[in-house]
Amino acid sequence: MTTPSTDPDSLPRGQADETFEWPGASGRLTLRLYTPGPRKSEALLVFFPPGGFVEADLDAADDCLKSFAELCQVTILSPSYAVAPEHPFPAAIEDTHAVLKLAGSRGSRLRGWTGRHLVVGGIEAGGNLAAVSTLMARDRLGPKVAGQVLLMPMLDPSMREGRDSQYAPVPQALTDAFRDYLPRAADRVHPYACPLESSRLAGLPPALFVYADGDPLSAGAVAYADKLERAGVAVQRTVLPASALANVEERCEAAGSDPCCEAVKTFLAPFTVPARSHPSKSVASVLHKKTPEVPHD
Repeated sequence: MTTPSTDPDSLPRGQADETFEWPGASGRLTLRLYTPGPRKSEALLVFFPPGGFVEADLDAADDCLKSFAELCQVTILSPSYAVAPEHPFPAAIEDTHAVLKLAGSRGSRLRGWTGRHLVVGGIEAGGNLAAVSTLMARDRLGPKVAGQVLLMPMLDPSMREGRDSQYAPVPQALTDAFRDYLPRAADRVHPYACPLESSRLAGLPPALFVYADGDPLSAGAVAYADKLERAGVAVQRTVLPASALANVEERCEAAGSDPCCEAVKTFLAPFTVPARSHPSKSVASVLHKKTPEVPHD
């Protein structure tokens, strides 16, 4: 792994995996930049790594992010963030918003990106932070987020629906993770901790949901996807085969599977096309065609 640079403008050149530092709300954050090739991508995917809110594991998602960058021809920026229990809510979301603001302000000065489309994404706890970052960007008047990629996101601190899962040991582990992140009961119903509690979803950017059939996290993903659709937001869904997905490694492996990679590629495709190629079509008009839930055997 590349030794982090303390200067966010002095990025090493000619490497597929670059590590450097930016200032966050909680202090210096470590980030990795993945570029698909020498040409700048029309889209930047800011992707928050998993770790159950108690880790921000850049290594865990490394393989699938390399696959996304190559397959989707998209530049990806993956940041660390403050973690619980030392830094409970809202430390992590303030860090993720700070990264989005800095990325948006740098625009085309960030290597590998034209500055055109800013998309957020994440796995597991990172999926929660991606959904919340979208809400925060809307509420704080920027930066403009063009889309959200939510892979097996942790969206429901109560885990009410997940308790009925056939994979009984998993919900308790997830409940413990939420308890570390949200030690104050009142925070568990804050929209920035639980996006399901938000009553203002109209006008949010298109969203991709990928979840596994039977996974205790899927209930929260389905509920939030349904709620976004009722608010008029374009939603795409891909359902992976039933699996316990008992840890971060298994979720990242699922994220790197062919069905998930193809879903991400399809969702990001309109954002990666140069502007001159579709003068009469906006990205929103392409993505707002309702896509049915697609199960994969």
